[in-house]
Amino acid sequence: MILILLSTIFLIPALMGWGKIMENILGPMFEGISAKILSGILGISLIWTVLSFFIPLNISVEIPTLLLGFFNFFRNRLYHSFYSFSKTDFSLILIASGVILFSGSFYPYILDHFGYYVPTVQWLREFGLVKGISNLDLTLGQMSVWHIFQAGFSNFSDPFLRINSILLIVYSVYSLERKSWIQLCFVPVMLLFSQSPSPDLPVIVFSLIILNEIIHNNKNTSLLFAFSVFVLVIKPTMIWVPILSFLYSVFIVRPNFKHLIPGIFIIALFFIKNIWTFGYPVFPVAIGDLGIYWKPAPEVLKTSSQYAIQKTYDMQYSYAEIQKFSTLDYIRNWIFLDGIKSKINILFILSLLLFTVFTFIKKSRIITFIWISLLIKTILVLLFSAQYRFFTDVFFVIFFLMFLSYFNQKKSVIVFSSLSLFFIVLLSFPKLVKTYLPSFNPGNFMGTFKTDQLYQPSVYEPTDYDTFRVGNLKFNVSRKYPYNYKTPVPAISSSFIFDDEKAGIFPQLINEHNIKEGFIWKNLNSKEKKEAQSIINSINNSYQ
Repeated sequence: MILILLSTIFLIPALMGWGKIMENILGPMFEGISAKILSGILGISLIWTVLSFFIPLNISVEIPTLLLGFFNFFRNRLYHSFYSFSKTDFSLILIASGVILFSGSFYPYILDHFGYYVPTVQWLREFGLVKGISNLDLTLGQMSVWHIFQAGFSNFSDPFLRINSILLIVYSVYSLERKSWIQLCFVPVMLLFSQSPSPDLPVIVFSLIILNEIIHNNKNTSLLFAFSVFVLVIKPTMIWVPILSFLYSVFIVRPNFKHLIPGIFIIALFFIKNIWTFGYPVFPVAIGDLGIYWKPAPEVLKTSSQYAIQKTYDMQYSYAEIQKFSTLDYIRNWIFLDGIKSKINILFILSLLLFTVFTFIKKSRIITFIWISLLIKTILVLLFSAQYRFFTDVFFVIFFLMFLSYFNQKKSVIVFSSLSLFFIVLLSFPKLVKTYLPSFNPGNFMGTFKTDQLYQPSVYEPTDYDTFRVGNLKFNVSRKYPYNYKTPVPAISSSFIFDDEKAGIFPQLINEHNIKEGFIWKNLNSKEKKEAQSIINSINNSYQ
């Protein structure tokens, strides 16, 4: 907890310094500490994304970034901004920060932390963006910009990967600066994302900030649209945010085309990044085939697509069973899944219906644009993979819009306090989650409170691993563990080894002497098939 606090104190001035640089280019989104920090996050993320094509995001990148940020912070005397808070607001920020720091010190429990977030940060820190890395482990093809931002600060400033906790503190500051009290109510719910660099937290936070600025007629459409596209490149399921920002810009503010150029640059960078790591413009969809020779094998993409469809139904049906569904079965079985997922799906449908009625009653152009944007996002999610985690943000948006005028400072503080206590109890006593929400799978991986976390956030130790070789690729596999949490790179998840062997293919280095040049896949010859089968036998035997 104390170490996260030190990271926060260290990073916020640097981010504000970078925010001042960005404001000189794109102008301020609004006045305040949070505006500069948000602009700083945007600027650093984009610069590091470009750099990561060529160099690793190690301490040689982090230190100059920090020094330049500190220089601008003190040169422009940005520390004077902290004197603008009233005693009441400053007390609220301290209380909110204490709650966030304590919650962020718990063990990570989101499964993607072990199979996706940490391995991605490792690769970025050691090599940067690697061409065709999705051939090694398809999950790594995502390389979210949020993990690029996290990786750059993971060497020295934030080695425990608690950047989400720091962002949540910034979000609390924003709520107080802009007197958007309803957003303070959201902070306790987001405590569940504060232990990992999950992209879900920043996209929800950024989208709600953009939404609030649009509702209050913020005229800096250049920065609003750029930040909206930034949300998209962090998590493509947030497509509604740039759609809304575009509609707002074109039909309400009506700016010059040049105001859209920064956003267009960001989306172009996103496509290039995906083509470099995955072979197609948008991960994990095989649309826009440019004939890139390092794109994944069709068999792997097919397996991934089938798995995504199964995840839509919470793995409660086989792919063969789902293929036999009628149109009515698709809808009925999705709504009435076993466990909590069914309740979330039903609530999602009811929320959309309620928001539709709300939209027609309000007769507001902005509300109508929001409804159109959410409807487009919903259709796309339902078509590809209707998992509840892909539309969690919709609940926040609908609640925000329908109760915006209801919450004042007093009501928000009461809700914040009550919900904070509730979620801290859940994090401190995970057995409650396992007992009362057994179908909430992540709850089974929550660690218990330890006094050591008051100083240093709780982290899991690396797992043991075995080293194998197929063709020219020497790689590591976690022993008796399905993910590659902190396993030295290059590492492959055992599930991808099984899928590759079944498809008769395997990843290979483009240049045996230089991992940075990337990976391709190739058909296995008879010798390599025996090597792959031997590895599978070894993995299976390790579990016995």
